Amino acid sequence: MSRKKPAPGKTARTATPAAGATKAAAPAPADETADAAPEGPRPARLTAAAALAAVEGLVLVGFGVYVLIMGLAGNPESPEQAETLGITVLALALLPLLAARGLWLRRRWSRGPAMITQLMALPVAWTLVQNGGGLIAIGVLTAAAALTVLALLINPTATEALGIGPRDA
Repeated sequence: MSRKKPAPGKTARTATPAAGATKAAAPAPADETADAAPEGPRPARLTAAAALAAVEGLVLVGFGVYVLIMGLAGNPESPEQAETLGITVLALALLPLLAARGLWLRRRWSRGPAMITQLMALPVAWTLVQNGGGLIAIGVLTAAAALTVLALLINPTATEALGIGPRDA
């Protein structure tokens, strides 16, 4: 699409607002409004969900570091597998940590990763419980934490605090 240039000697005319009209405010850029935190205090439910997600992430970091150190300094059956597992767990620990930070800062994008993390934790908890022994307690704690965070995140108070409202019909 091209514009016509005014003929030489003529100036382009621009429309001027009427005497009583006011200029409409320019819309804010999408970058500033899309991820802005909602106003008001953070609900306790959202704070608890963020804290639990952060604890889960920190537990994963601890486990990843432990496996990595044992792979490097210990005498595992397969050092390469132990090191790979440690690095993988450390990488996976980023998801709940980033989701927890987003929940703490009341970013609406953080609810999805937080819920996905909890849904992924449930089969892990089931597997731990099925293996028996001392893993039963760890599995029960993992399931309890995951179900608690899920319940906190689907609560209307938390969704409103994240700026997620009901869908328009």
